[in-house]
Amino acid sequence: MAGHLPGAVQLDPERDLTGEIGDASGGRHPLPEPDALAASFGRAGIAADTFVLAYDDGTGWAARCWWLLRHLGHEAAGTSDLRAYRGPFVSGEGDSHVTVPSTARFQPRVRSADTISAEEILERLDDPSLVLLDARAPERWRGDTEPLDPVAGRIPGARTAYYELPLPAGVLDAPELAAYCGSGVTAAVIVQRAVLAGRDDIRLYPGSFSEWCRRPGYPIEKGAS
Repeated sequence: MAGHLPGAVQLDPERDLTGEIGDASGGRHPLPEPDALAASFGRAGIAADTFVLAYDDGTGWAARCWWLLRHLGHEAAGTSDLRAYRGPFVSGEGDSHVTVPSTARFQPRVRSADTISAEEILERLDDPSLVLLDARAPERWRGDTEPLDPVAGRIPGARTAYYELPLPAGVLDAPELAAYCGSGVTAAVIVQRAVLAGRDDIRLYPGSFSEWCRRPGYPIEKGAS
């Protein structure tokens, strides 16, 4: 409300881009139910022929929006970083500065092969053909600190791929790729980069470490190697 691009419509990260938070299943930012998410996109005025440009200020939520649109079959989308924007801003004060879109009909066509589950990761921890990328900061990957979840560390075997840095060298050559973070938000940045680089088959672990570390008996790794 303090300032946004003229004509921008808000999608609230916690209300529109996150599902109902229940038990440990799904992590801190579980995926919305497809119909609820489609309703949010429809209220934002997104129709089948709408190109969506999602922006944030480096939080990863724009990529989360991009990924959710893609997950529901809407390919016409991209992202932008507000920190690079040099144009005018408007505040949310006054009806003339708040864009109220016409409600559109958004028909979800859910992809079936763009996510990976905790169960599959656990079963394949020793499978070298699956490369798991951790989008969190290196100190969280090492397990030096954990500001959000009850346990520090990483999924065993995961490679560090901090979302504010370029993709690690060579990872795009892996037979299979999957990405996670703390709660499935910044991992979408890694997924988007891989898709743009030609790896359309990369999968997201939606529950991410916030789900993994709360599952009884699921192993956690620490250290720099």
